[in-house]
Amino acid sequence: MKVNKSIAALFLLLVIFFDAKAQNKAAFENLKTVLKKIEKQHQVHFSYLEKDVAGVSVQSPAKEKTIESKIDFLIQETELNFEFITSNYIAISHKSKTTTIRFQLKDATNTIPIEAATIKINGSKNTITSDAKGLFEIDPKTVFQIEISHINYLSKGITINTNETAKPLNIIYLYPLVNELKEVVTANILTNGISKKTDGSLEIKPKKFGLLPGLVEPDVFETLKQIPGIVSADETLSNLNVRGGTHDQNLFLWNGIRLFQTAHFFGLISALNPNLAHNIKIFKNGSSAFYGEGISSVVDIATQNRDSEKDPTSIGANLISADFFTQIKIAPQTAVEISARRSHTDAFQSPTYKSYYKKIFQNTAISNVTNNEIVDYNNKENFYFYDATAQITQKINSKTQANLSLIAISNSLELNEFKTENDILVTKNSSLKQATYAGALSVNSYWNSNFRTELEAYASVYNINSTNESITNNRNLNQENTIVDTGIRIKNYNTISNTLKFQSGYQFNEIGIRNFDQINIPAFFRSVKEVLISHALIGELSYQSNNNKIKTTLGVRNNYMASLSKNSVEPRLQFHYNFSDSFSTEIQGERKSQLSSQVIDLQQDFLGIEKRRWVLANDADIPVMFSNQWSVGFTFKKNQWLVILDNFYKQVSGITSKSQGFQNQLEFLRINGNYTVLGTELLVQKRIHHFTTWMSYSVLRNDYEFESFNPSIFPSNFEINHNLTTALIYDYNQMKLALGSTFFSGKPNTLPLSTTAIFPTLDKPEIAYDLPNSSNLTNYFQINVSGSKSFKFNKNNVLTVGVSVQNIFDTKNNINQNFRINNNLNTIEKVDTYSLSRTFNAFLRCSL
Repeated sequence: MKVNKSIAALFLLLVIFFDAKAQNKAAFENLKTVLKKIEKQHQVHFSYLEKDVAGVSVQSPAKEKTIESKIDFLIQETELNFEFITSNYIAISHKSKTTTIRFQLKDATNTIPIEAATIKINGSKNTITSDAKGLFEIDPKTVFQIEISHINYLSKGITINTNETAKPLNIIYLYPLVNELKEVVTANILTNGISKKTDGSLEIKPKKFGLLPGLVEPDVFETLKQIPGIVSADETLSNLNVRGGTHDQNLFLWNGIRLFQTAHFFGLISALNPNLAHNIKIFKNGSSAFYGEGISSVVDIATQNRDSEKDPTSIGANLISADFFTQIKIAPQTAVEISARRSHTDAFQSPTYKSYYKKIFQNTAISNVTNNEIVDYNNKENFYFYDATAQITQKINSKTQANLSLIAISNSLELNEFKTENDILVTKNSSLKQATYAGALSVNSYWNSNFRTELEAYASVYNINSTNESITNNRNLNQENTIVDTGIRIKNYNTISNTLKFQSGYQFNEIGIRNFDQINIPAFFRSVKEVLISHALIGELSYQSNNNKIKTTLGVRNNYMASLSKNSVEPRLQFHYNFSDSFSTEIQGERKSQLSSQVIDLQQDFLGIEKRRWVLANDADIPVMFSNQWSVGFTFKKNQWLVILDNFYKQVSGITSKSQGFQNQLEFLRINGNYTVLGTELLVQKRIHHFTTWMSYSVLRNDYEFESFNPSIFPSNFEINHNLTTALIYDYNQMKLALGSTFFSGKPNTLPLSTTAIFPTLDKPEIAYDLPNSSNLTNYFQINVSGSKSFKFNKNNVLTVGVSVQNIFDTKNNINQNFRINNNLNTIEKVDTYSLSRTFNAFLRCSL
């Protein structure tokens, strides 16, 4: 009996032993599976090479254990090292591989791993590439050097020795190339994606864009109108006035190409696809010495491909046009970006289009001043526009990249006008075609971490051709304006020390402008072609203190206008000082020159739709324009409050009366003069959770001085004494809502002294005017609203829908008034132009 009991006990022990063995065997799992469980349980991340963990099995630690206990257990059960790099980042390496050095590359600004960097060992032809986690491994023999390069980061050289093998993972930080002394003063001005830089510029990133009142999409040029100091009194994007300057005094660049055409639909729609631009920089003063022309402001738009900003394919449409955008990587070192947009206005006339049409052609309703009788003009039109871009980025080697940019912009209008006068039907036919075709090729070479060179060549052709059969008389006018703009730029970037950087360069530019005019009454023919060549030498020194309190840039541009044998030395200054984390000040100054400008020979050409054309300075009747500008500003930011105050003074000489759009007694004069602007700009913004509200206000005084005219000093046509915009933005959970208002004082105006014409000669009636700009139009006020909602189906597929209403209360704002004589009836006619009426728009966009 005892024997049986002993046998039973022995049998029971064997069963327990083998059962335990079976259970232990079943508990072993692949190490990668165990690591994934731990990552999920403790929100940590393991970094390792696949070959280090391949084939390793281990028991899964008990779920209730701490992360430290689990790591200790894995160290005991494997031949691996585990090291906490941060509280939630753990590096794994082999204990036995003491001669292998493991590295990880990270972005110095956001610690994101850097993939596809090239690591070259000096003295060796072999190279290594970092993986998706930024990892790479080297087996050193002795002390040696490696060179790390990446197309989007500054190159870095490192000396390696075997002491590094004591660490399971060595972190190397690389600095992005785009972060060269461009620190942010404050981010999210007005909306997401707009920030202020220490160089005084405003930077816009449409991909991070929020919503602005009245807009369904992030239109670049519409956004400018929200910024203090920038206004468009006639609501158009082809007449943006920055600190009292005219539109042609702004320098618009697209990938280094100067744009002479900025809008479709005669100023109501941006000429650039709103979903295209990656980065826009705006300088109202203190611009870099590498910018020539543009005596009023600089708007620099860059759209080169960047691996860090991979874009999905995007297809969208609104009630005016449809567009698409895509980026394709056709080879490991080659990427192509394509965009196109075309209006459907010639096939479908939406309510939005009809509202735009009414705004553009409204000045065909004329009042006879004598008896206040309305003279009706009727139109029938065929209109469409398109724009397209293509960009190719080619990485030639680890240190050199080439970018090719191409753009095409086109507008076409056929217009039939008819009226009944003295019971007779009068019919006239007119046409207008406007187009831009341009391209630029740039090559960036990164010689080492302290020196790089950028070489760029560009060419641009702009043409506007109009044929106008006037409905008010029997005059037929044909006008053509053609520009060919070519140039080469060389720019060197030198890092002298951690605090000093020096940039130098050379620019060559040749611009040719041809103007053609033909009129039947009186018979007149003219064809003029002018060419100007200029050379510029540039130097710019930037200093940034180690404590980041001081950042200053002093530059000089020596501009030699070879065709005029004229030289201009143009200094530039940017100074920024941080009193504290909350309060800073900046001083900016610049001197600039400009050789090309727009003039208006006949103000009433083509119903006032497109009457400006480009001409070149000849240092006689069209002088070279010069500007001198200074500003002092302050920025305060704390507790989600932001206050920006700028005080500025600007003096511009060399303007001609033909460039100012006079519609009074100066309309047919050609006299030269200058204007002076003194003003203040204020922005106050507050963020509360998902709401942002702001108020933007500017006040200025803008006076002409024409010595040969009496009176010699009077208000500028572009004097907007007070300009106020307000907005309330809501942005949360893929929904965006925006409500805003715009107010500005009425623009200067000149009234006739009498309701009847005078006759200096019997056959030529004229209007007797009061003093120029001695009165003002009524004040402008408008309220706009927008809303959008995004539906995210997965990481790459997003559907966004939105609506907007401009002028929600249908306020009738008088934005322009002029007077003219009907030569058939010898009567004075008043032409009133009003703002855009209530206008709805909607869009649908799909990102794939």
